[in-house]
Amino acid sequence: MNFLAHLFLSCEQEELLVGNFLADFIKNRAIETYPEGIQAGVQLHRKIDQFTDDHPMVSRGVHRLHPYHHKYSPVIVDVFYDYLLVKNWDRYTNEEFIPFTKRMYKILESYKPLMPPKIQLRLSNMIAGDWLIGYGEFEGLAFTFDRMKFRLSKPEQLENVIENLQKYLVEFDEEFNAFFPDIIAYVQGECDC
Repeated sequence: MNFLAHLFLSCEQEELLVGNFLADFIKNRAIETYPEGIQAGVQLHRKIDQFTDDHPMVSRGVHRLHPYHHKYSPVIVDVFYDYLLVKNWDRYTNEEFIPFTKRMYKILESYKPLMPPKIQLRLSNMIAGDWLIGYGEFEGLAFTFDRMKFRLSKPEQLENVIENLQKYLVEFDEEFNAFFPDIIAYVQGECDC
């Protein structure tokens, strides 16, 4: 899953949340330079990714997109699940969405000095562009996928991604709502939260 879901699944523990955020950006050999709570967040992030990749509901969506987007289908589903989390927010928490995003930005900003300079810049861009809010709109998703194209070897495989997600919105929503309670239960078991 993408930033929003990882932050949501961090059990209200700040260092766990920061590690969960940083996990895709730090090398294995650098993990031990961080406090134990952040290290635990990195490990949690990786467990969440593995659980997600292995879940049959997630696999359905990936297979549905594969004819259109090939090897990028799993990444697209990860990002789209943030959109679906926003759309289903009230099913999974009593906290209002906008206050949640502001709280996340505040926590991440307070740990910014621990982050590599490249990630500090990305976090600043994330906060300035309010990416977490953007995940809840197709325009925000389009912006995310456009940014991704610069990092891909075959950016053309992201063509028409928003149209394809809209085309199968009902199916993706059903699969997400079958999957998300499972990942919540899994994380609660892992974190004792």
